Amino acid sequence: MTRKPWDLAFTAEPAEVAGLRRIMRLHLGIWGLHGVVDEAQLCVSELVSNVITHVGPGTPATLAVSMNGVHLRIEIHDPDPRALPTLLAAKVDSESGRGMALVDAVAERWGVELGPDRKVTWCELTTGLTSQDSHVESPGVRRAETLLEMRAAPNPPRLPGGSRLTRATAEESVITVITDLLHWLHAHGCDAEEALDRAQTRYDAELDGAGERSCHRSSA
Repeated sequence: MTRKPWDLAFTAEPAEVAGLRRIMRLHLGIWGLHGVVDEAQLCVSELVSNVITHVGPGTPATLAVSMNGVHLRIEIHDPDPRALPTLLAAKVDSESGRGMALVDAVAERWGVELGPDRKVTWCELTTGLTSQDSHVESPGVRRAETLLEMRAAPNPPRLPGGSRLTRATAEESVITVITDLLHWLHAHGCDAEEALDRAQTRYDAELDGAGERSCHRSSA
């Protein structure tokens, strides 16, 4: 899976935060990184809030998202290299000062890069990827890929002892396969519920077609 870097210019205002969180969720869904959405949204919220608080509302800024190996990298660019984020040991009931502490708690690492007329505050999140262009590994995804490879083979092997399976055991096996395939779709950034609806529609249509053919044969 190719995950191309992207960026978005915005104005650092409290009203912009919700929109940035939605955009982050959308892109991470496309990238198949559903498992890191909550942490990424939290980091975006806190990094943008940091600009609003310490640089000022209305500051022109940029959100940039990319992959650094198997880590998700989130950057917030702003034009003030003097207002540096600070990691404070804020009290639990404190209303301010907790932003970078929250980022520090969920991110693998974070930092600040300074230029003559700009600042980049960044953090990197663990994704569970095994390589930059892979998907998140899970037992269900691996089983689904094995099944898909068998399905694509010219002469897929027969499962031994199939005739001895009870009806209940066979049904449970089929449900497991369907579940694994839904995991595979989810891991690849697809809408599993939509795929399930499409499969049900196709199944119903094929059943209707089979019923019509059966009626034609009977009348003949």
